[in-house]
Amino acid sequence: MKNFSLLFLVLIISSCKGFEGTTSEDVLVIEEKDFSIIPKPSEIKISDSTLELPELSSVCYNTAEAGEAASWLLGMLQKANLRVKPSEGISCGFWNLYTDAALYQSLGEEGYILEINNEGIFLKAATKSGLFYGIQTLRQILPAALENATAATNRIQLPQLYIKDIPRYSWRGTMVDISRSFFDLEYLKDHVDRMALYKMNRLHLHLTDDQGWRIEIKSKPELTNLGSRGAVEGGRSGYLTQEEYMELQTYAAARNVIIIPEIDMPGHIYSALLAYPELSCDDLSNIEPKMATPPQLFSGTKVGWSKLCLTKPEIYDFVADVIEEMAAITTGPWIHIGGDEIEDDLYEEFVVKADSLVRSTGKITIGWEEVTKAPVNSSLISQQWHGEVESVVDVKVIESICTSFYFDHANIPGQEKTNNWCKKSGVTLEEVYNFQSENNNVLGLEAPVWTEFVHTDEDLDNRFWPRIIAVAELAWSEDTTKNYTDFISRLKKHEERLINMGINYFPAEELGWKENTNKKRMNVFKGFMPVKKNTSL
Repeated sequence: MKNFSLLFLVLIISSCKGFEGTTSEDVLVIEEKDFSIIPKPSEIKISDSTLELPELSSVCYNTAEAGEAASWLLGMLQKANLRVKPSEGISCGFWNLYTDAALYQSLGEEGYILEINNEGIFLKAATKSGLFYGIQTLRQILPAALENATAATNRIQLPQLYIKDIPRYSWRGTMVDISRSFFDLEYLKDHVDRMALYKMNRLHLHLTDDQGWRIEIKSKPELTNLGSRGAVEGGRSGYLTQEEYMELQTYAAARNVIIIPEIDMPGHIYSALLAYPELSCDDLSNIEPKMATPPQLFSGTKVGWSKLCLTKPEIYDFVADVIEEMAAITTGPWIHIGGDEIEDDLYEEFVVKADSLVRSTGKITIGWEEVTKAPVNSSLISQQWHGEVESVVDVKVIESICTSFYFDHANIPGQEKTNNWCKKSGVTLEEVYNFQSENNNVLGLEAPVWTEFVHTDEDLDNRFWPRIIAVAELAWSEDTTKNYTDFISRLKKHEERLINMGINYFPAEELGWKENTNKKRMNVFKGFMPVKKNTSL
């Protein structure tokens, strides 16, 4: 890469402190030193030339898919006070978005090529997903202040560059446990927006556990009428209606994020036993130790002490009804059945049946790694959290190893309100970044936050950020490009962006970030909402 020798001219953006200083010409020149792209692109070349963005211009797109992506770009450019309109065609504007199926062989589903040269800005991909991620890269090059304010000038100069970028893994995820403590639709939407900026594409929702049942099942109304009332002490109760769940899926899909619902079974199931006592054995031998018994709510943090009465054939009617209803309202291809921390002679029989029920709906089963003790179908995906199960099947794997990816554990040793059962010292940013998988069946990575001690939006932000950005890079960028010192240098430049997005991040010492005082969600520019394609100059 060549270094820029341009004079850095600074722009003041209203209601924002992202820039200091002014110029008489009111021009913002963005140099290589002023931005960093995370995840690190596969290939990037930056020249010492710049290109000024015109105040009036067109966004040219060649297909309906490219037109959808163009709507995101239009919203982003309008935040920069640039007047743009869409135009269908090839090389018909300053901004050019193209999809070409022939690029699939070289770029895959999510790769893209971004070029800024004397002629304009060109973004190419095989699909609209690739175009969307190219736009997120542009978003990281533009001023961080645009996340929470509109630019006070329309004169911005970008570096001329070439980027070719292809993800390493198809699965780049987070998991939010909304069962122990509930997190609402608006927070989950915010989380999706933030994930999308860093090219993450899977949001796993842990919807049920001993403390609470958080998704409406219309055929089983007591699951939410009664089962949703519980929470850990200090946590929040509640649930998502089916309408809210489907709204979240639509919102996420527009940002290339797929929602994966988890209905944990046959253990971690007390909230369902509370709602439907007939799922228990007559002598309550399925609840041991008896941390609570119906009709008591459970507000403790201990889990794994309850299970369905596996000797009762009628439990499979319940399981089938729940799975069928979840499959009917889930647009993604996966249903997660949990399956962890359970000892029962009939466990393997249950897992095989549950897997079969999921597949009968046309969905793919995911389970925590214990499920691979059973002879499940080869299509099942195992989510590894400790890596100690001796699997009897050869299946694809999601890496969620607790020593590297359980972000309910401390950011640094001794952090309050954190778990420590997997790793007493916590999981530092560096330990996340240094993770390496040796499994040839890996689909990708996913970082969970369990919410025994995470009860507020601010606390959940603190556990995810900035560690989740390290996961994003690990899952997207090739191992050969990994360098922690370089990563930290690039991540430091994202502080103002996270602040402007209203993220209550943990100020990791190696980043030198200021203590974050965000205590409420800001009125952020939510993911550059798409605008209608009939936008005119």
